Amino acid sequence: MKGRASNPLVVNGALIGLALVALFPLFWMISVSLMQPGEAADVPPPLLPSDPTFENYLRLFGQTGMGRYFLNSLVLAVSATALSLFFNVTAGYAFAKLRFKGRDTIFRLLLAALVIPAQVAMIPLFLMLKEMGLINTYLGVLVPTMANVFGIFLVRQYALSVPTEMLEAARLDGAGEIRIFASIVLPALRPIIVTLGIFAFLASWNDFLWPLIVLIDDDMYTLPVAIAALSREHVQDAELMMAGAVVTVLPVLFLFLGLQRFYLRGLLLGSVKG
Repeated sequence: MKGRASNPLVVNGALIGLALVALFPLFWMISVSLMQPGEAADVPPPLLPSDPTFENYLRLFGQTGMGRYFLNSLVLAVSATALSLFFNVTAGYAFAKLRFKGRDTIFRLLLAALVIPAQVAMIPLFLMLKEMGLINTYLGVLVPTMANVFGIFLVRQYALSVPTEMLEAARLDGAGEIRIFASIVLPALRPIIVTLGIFAFLASWNDFLWPLIVLIDDDMYTLPVAIAALSREHVQDAELMMAGAVVTVLPVLFLFLGLQRFYLRGLLLGSVKG
């Protein structure tokens, strides 16, 4: 009996310990961002700031123009999320519930594309955008985010759980496909839409390589690219760099925590149908 009673305590204690280990870098990042200039370089490095200050954040937005880069990332992330949801949700629903010639074959070909690394497609995609005059434009950054195989697959798997009988009954009542999609399908897909939206927002917000390749003008940089450029100029200023890291991480962290229940529900229910 004692062994059975102690097992939950051991498991919970181990989980709490692992959570603390995982959260420590975030805690350290926030702590260093509130330190005085040069304080993080002390030996041994302090765990907490001796005199907390927001001076590093004031310098970050006042002297480096980080506010503009933050706005660039926010506009791009919101736009990429909206485009991704539109194309992935409509395509995923079509592959799940609409009948058209070659549907299953096309879907299998899309799944096969998952094994191709994204970096392989960057060179041909860059050359295509160059011919279209979209280099150094935000539209060029958004093109790869419009649709992706994983998003289509995720929505399709979830849409399979929508009762076909409900859709057929709506058609018999005279409802058109657009009305069926808007009134029946979208409400049923809400958990997976939120999940896909989180994925799309995080992918765009954290994307570093593609904006670095496409964007040329400094004032068009996104937050990750701007932080990387700033680190070359302030490589010794750990406190300022940590403030930039906090600005990059906290918005998406709050977004994830706020929508966590929809995210988990979407992942769990979306994996039921195969």
